[in-house]
Amino acid sequence: MSQTFKTSLSFIISLAFACLTNHAFAEQKVTVFAAASLTNAISEIVTDYESANPQKIQISLAASSMLAKQIENGAPADIFISADTKWMNYLQEKDLLKTDSKVNLLGNRLVLIAPKGKSFKVDFKPEFNFANAFAGKLCTGEVESVPAGIYAKQSLKALNWWESIKARIVGSQDVRAALTLVERAECDAGIVYETDVNVTEKVVTIAAFPDASHDAIVYPLSLTKNAKPEASGFYHYLKSEKAKAVFVKYGFTVLKL
Repeated sequence: MSQTFKTSLSFIISLAFACLTNHAFAEQKVTVFAAASLTNAISEIVTDYESANPQKIQISLAASSMLAKQIENGAPADIFISADTKWMNYLQEKDLLKTDSKVNLLGNRLVLIAPKGKSFKVDFKPEFNFANAFAGKLCTGEVESVPAGIYAKQSLKALNWWESIKARIVGSQDVRAALTLVERAECDAGIVYETDVNVTEKVVTIAAFPDASHDAIVYPLSLTKNAKPEASGFYHYLKSEKAKAVFVKYGFTVLKL
């Protein structure tokens, strides 16, 4: 066997091994559970990451409450990004996170919206008759479990509007479902995040709720306790300047890590 043939054969074997290794690596998908309000931003970040890395990322988007419960019940998530600290802390108390990886990644604002062409005036004061400001339903996330709904209830109570409007609230499975109902004018008002409004032209923002009327809106990030080793690459990418630029593009506030 000639030396040239041996060299060529060795190169081919090495190349085949590298391809198989990369394929196996790509097949070990990293699964990210992310709050529904992150849909557009996280999808773009995943696309950017996969274009430069062999690792494949799978995204599961829903209300943070639903995702946390799924992780508790054994869903194979590697990374969790919640829309509030409540559900991240819930998993931490269940010992289901790598707690040294938990960081507060993003911030957001809570806004009152209406279908396009159906705006109304609001004065964010307790004496304002909010229930008479519009005629139909008010859509937001489920007020006892979905973060957007929890923040909404806090604000409505702080402004002394809760009792007069609670019977007209439609609680949806996540904040994007609430946004869709307002887009379709099935609800005459909605309470969502500022970033949700940035991805549609079918609603108008009436105003942002006073920050003091609800808990600070914080999106924590963490690796789960059973995260695959491959997940660390995307976890760190989510904290990178490139990822931060995408989050800012969609209206999120990047918190100091």
